[in-house]
This record gives sequence, structure tokens and C-alpha cells, in this order.
Amino acid sequence: SVRIPANKLTEQEKARIIEVCNQEEHRSSAPSQIVPRLADQGIYIASESSFYRVLHEANQLHHRARSRASRTVIKPKGYKADGPNQVWSWDITYLASTVRGSFYYLYMVEDIYSRKIICWEVREQESAEYASELICKGCLAEGIRREELVLHSDNGSPMKGATMLATLQRLGVTPSFSRPSVSDDNPYSESLFRTLKYCPAYPDKPFESIEQARQWVYRFVRWYNEQHRHSAIRYVTPGQRHRGEDVLLLKKRQELYQAAKLRNPCRWSGKTRNWDPVNQVWLNPPKEIRTKEQKVGKKS
Repeated sequence: SVRIPANKLTEQEKARIIEVCNQEEHRSSAPSQIVPRLADQGIYIASESSFYRVLHEANQLHHRARSRASRTVIKPKGYKADGPNQVWSWDITYLASTVRGSFYYLYMVEDIYSRKIICWEVREQESAEYASELICKGCLAEGIRREELVLHSDNGSPMKGATMLATLQRLGVTPSFSRPSVSDDNPYSESLFRTLKYCPAYPDKPFESIEQARQWVYRFVRWYNEQHRHSAIRYVTPGQRHRGEDVLLLKKRQELYQAAKLRNPCRWSGKTRNWDPVNQVWLNPPKEIRTKEQKVGKKS
């Protein structure tokens, strides 16, 4: 008789996958989103690859929901920054409190060129008014002049509220927004919040008060700006890059490595490590820039 592999999905399990993927809350999502969501609910049916395989066999890998019919995706406008205070990114994230279901809201603005945290605030509510105050504070601290700054955010109500838009117009700041339902149009803020919440110093327990939350964020910002050597900017700190100190620092590193290679050339099979400054960064780069960066990344 033909032996059935022990790891083969049963027909009941396949039917369960189809059923779950067609539920209202899942039918517009890919297995890469559905499987972790189920895991957070304590549910495991099969692996992500099994979900893809079953949906493919059932011809349901695409367009399970009517709302997922093919559509033209509008290409976002790209912005290049070759110095600080040209493009900022900002967002809001939740900080857990000891009150069940209640959160504090961390507003944070980052310069995409230097990765420096420009300004931040912890509030008990999410509002365009608080966001406007923060942007004014950041522009004042950095001496921003009219028509020289782009401010990028997602499409949340605090970002697109009338108060916020009026403030940006008054300051002469150009607003930029992520495309609806596109999660990776605001990568700088997402990366920053990921660093914040997964750093070793992040509390194991919820914050007991808003004052405690503010004190912790203050310490994090000081560490991030002045001690954290950021991988995307050749391992200088955001503060050093924002002040223009990275050029000399990287030049000294390059000279150090060249001298080390001259002393012991047999220990070097190729070129020394690349310590060239990162001269420009992009928000939503054009396709040709994105392809070039990917090729460089594979070589370095």
C-alpha cells in the first residue's frame, strides 16, 4: 500500500485553512499576515508555506475579497535628502500603561538623513493639536526656514487633521503622506519604533505613570542620538551625523584600516571596509535608485 507522509495535511486541515482565509477579518490578507495573527490568538493550523500551498491549489491565492480586485497603485513621490533638516518622518506609537486597555501615546520626529530624533512627546491622547505643537517645537529648535523641509507621515487623523495641515502651511513645511493601506511607505519611523521597543532597556512591565514613560523615553533618546552607532549611516551616531562630524570620523577610520592593511597585507584578501559617508538617502526612492542600492548592498 502507498504510505502517506506523516506530515501531510489532512483534508479536514485543508478545509480549515480555506475556511479561515475566507473569514471577513482574513480574506483581504496574505498568509504572511494571517498566520502571525492566528498565533497571537493562540491558534496554530499549519505553517505559512502550507497556507500558501493550499490557497494556490484552491486557486484562492489572490482576490479572495471583492475589495481586492486589481487596481492601479499610485507611485508615491520620492524625496532625496543629502543633508540634515531636509526630510523628517514622524509617527505615533503606543506605550502600555498599567491600566488594562489604556495606553500612552509617543509622538516622535526623526530626520531621515541623520536618523537623529528631532523631538518627541508622550501624551495621554492622540490628537492633531499635540502633533502640531511638537512640529512647531522641532522647527524652532532646528531653525527651520520656510520651504526647506518635507514632513512625512502615514494617513492617521492626527497627521491629516485640519489643525496639523494649517500648522504646516503656516510654517512653510511640505506635507508628505504614505499611500493608503501601504505599510512600508514610512520605513524610517517604523524602524525607529522597532529599535525602541526591542532595545534591551525597554521595560518588561507597563509604565506606571506618564511621568515614568517620559523619563524612560528621555533616556532612550539621549542614548539613541549620542551613543547608538547606526548601521545605516556607517556606524556613527545620529547626533554626530546631524552635526556633520561623521565625515572626519569616517575619514579617520578609513586611514586606520589602510594603515593596518599596509602593516599586515597578508591578512587582507580584498579591499578594506567601506567607510565612505552615506551622501544621500531617499524616502520612496525611484526604481532605478532602489535597484542600485540593492546591488550595492549585496556587494558590501
